[in-house]
Amino acid sequence: MKILYVDLEREWRGGQSQALLTLLGLRERRHEVELVAASKSPLAIRSEKAGIPVHGVARLGLRARAAKAISSLIGTKQFDLMHLNEPHALTAAWLARAHKQLPLLLSRRIGFPLRKGWLTQIRYRSVSQFIANSEDVAQSLVRSGIERQKIALANEGVEIPPLPTTERRSKARKIWGAEEGEFLFGCVSVFVPEKGQRHLIEALATIRSSHPEARLLLAGDGPCRDQLEALAKQLEQWGAVRFLGFVSNVEQVYEALDAFVFPSEFEGLGTALQAAMAWALPCISTKRGALAEVVEGERTALVVEPNGKEFAVAMLRLMTDSSLRIRLGQAARQEVIERFSAERMVENTIHVYEDVLQNRQER
Repeated sequence: MKILYVDLEREWRGGQSQALLTLLGLRERRHEVELVAASKSPLAIRSEKAGIPVHGVARLGLRARAAKAISSLIGTKQFDLMHLNEPHALTAAWLARAHKQLPLLLSRRIGFPLRKGWLTQIRYRSVSQFIANSEDVAQSLVRSGIERQKIALANEGVEIPPLPTTERRSKARKIWGAEEGEFLFGCVSVFVPEKGQRHLIEALATIRSSHPEARLLLAGDGPCRDQLEALAKQLEQWGAVRFLGFVSNVEQVYEALDAFVFPSEFEGLGTALQAAMAWALPCISTKRGALAEVVEGERTALVVEPNGKEFAVAMLRLMTDSSLRIRLGQAARQEVIERFSAERMVENTIHVYEDVLQNRQER
């Protein structure tokens, strides 16, 4: 197959990580892939470095310029289908009238309902197949009026890393300034209200009254950073909470941690949590959104409601029970291997492509 992949996001988030894994997986399976992306975006840079053909689009007037690039590409090359990784990509493809020439597939990763505006609805009607990353997201599309047969399910996936050696773990902890005997909790996520990092800071203030060795690493950035930093100061946890900002080599965060905490109040699937599970880290998670499809309470993670009190209780359990940490970590890694690997995600995506093309031939 020959696939034109489009992602116009300027930042690196979970969707862009999935895009790169998909592009690499398709190429490894000898499919031809090309990417239309915002010039100098993290996805464009990483894809080019990996040898993926990238058509960079200037950021000023991004969607209109992307539409022009798409129109030129599908007019000169014989693509089988176009995979749109986010809504801006759909707008550009629709402006290029690409749906008149080849199937459009749109990834959907959030459970929010589709917008009701007539122009938005016209764009969504141009999609041949939605690819939902979870059953929760698929159901949100149904509630928004999308026919179930137009929705395919392909869970997002993560790479399965080798478990860190003692030497690598020690090196990673030194990078983040961890001292001997400190217990490192960590979270990797963008700083927006629904990710709930404030609950972790509140929980840390509670548990450090009896366990001052507890520390919290927050990797990521976003509009809530100032508020989170202010809360850490207000609760006198400034020295115990370490704001790492955007971390390009996020593996060094996972390697350093003793446990992963994910207080999301709304989640499409949670690739950061899946990654932590793949690293065999004991995890504490909510079951909001699609997270109920990822974790099983007391078997692959501790599951609590997103508030400081419940997270504090669960965090103390992990700190004081090494056998629980080992059991949860081992079960979590096995769960990801069996259900949420990048390899499985790519294979499921290819099956969706094949079904769309087969249905098109039969019409």
